[in-house]
Amino acid sequence: MKYGVQLLNFIRGKVEVLEDAEDIVQDVWYQYSRLSNLDEIENISAWLYKVASNKVTDKYRRKKNESLEDYVYHNEDGELYLREILLWDDREDAETAQFKKRFWIELQKALKELPPLQQLVFIENEIEGKTLKRIASEQQENIKTIISRKAYAVKHLRKKLEPLYKELNF
Repeated sequence: MKYGVQLLNFIRGKVEVLEDAEDIVQDVWYQYSRLSNLDEIENISAWLYKVASNKVTDKYRRKKNESLEDYVYHNEDGELYLREILLWDDREDAETAQFKKRFWIELQKALKELPPLQQLVFIENEIEGKTLKRIASEQQENIKTIISRKAYAVKHLRKKLEPLYKELNF
């Protein structure tokens, strides 16, 4: 359609990441394709730009994709990211080794409580280091679905690991 490039440029001017702009364009075209009353739209161009503008607004309203990297503990030594716990060296001291062991046990318990698809997305992204886009491609899912699964998983894990968080903050 003749609006494709112009619509992408319009959206691209409003979002920072090209992939986000492309996703929004795709959403706009999807919404357009689902219309059953095309003859009722007086100005298709205006409709497309209005939908695109609304999609951009929705993107910024939505919560930022949550990550374990956002989960920060503050102690007297400064900040400690939860992901760093995964990489702690057991040889540091007995207390650190014990805490890491407990952390892994609690993390595994909490992961088992998740629905399988949320669990899979979390493990592949946070532990195996795959990008959410790659996971979406491999699972043949919409990126938004993958982001949603990850967000639910992180929310659940944060709640379950809260006692360990408090323990670190003495």
